[in-house]
Amino acid sequence: QVQLVESGGGLVQAGGSLRLSCAASGRTSTSYSMGWFRQAPGKEQEFVATISRSGGSTSYADSVKGRFTVSRDYAKNTVYLQMNSLKPQETAVYYCAASAWVVAGSQKSQYDYWGQGTQVTVSS
Repeated sequence: QVQLVESGGGLVQAGGSLRLSCAASGRTSTSYSMGWFRQAPGKEQEFVATISRSGGSTSYADSVKGRFTVSRDYAKNTVYLQMNSLKPQETAVYYCAASAWVVAGSQKSQYDYWGQGTQVTVSS
């Protein structure tokens, strides 16, 4: 079992930056690939980024490539999502998730544990 708690959300102007954190407790984070997803009001939850168990492999949704960076700190059992050049349409609840896959992908079904989410609001 692993528990995930996101933080770092808030209100930011378009073009601004935020760094989200996902703190894991329970089973060590090295046992999981970690992903970030988001859900905007009235829309389906969508994949944002993922990082492998080793941290050596990352993958991003096309819409965030070049602007978002996922990373992990094993000593702190924490995964980060650095978001730059944010757009109003990226207003959403952002969720982190843990997957037992060595290298998880963009499918929600690959993830076993989910956090409660953190709200990101980008104003125009």
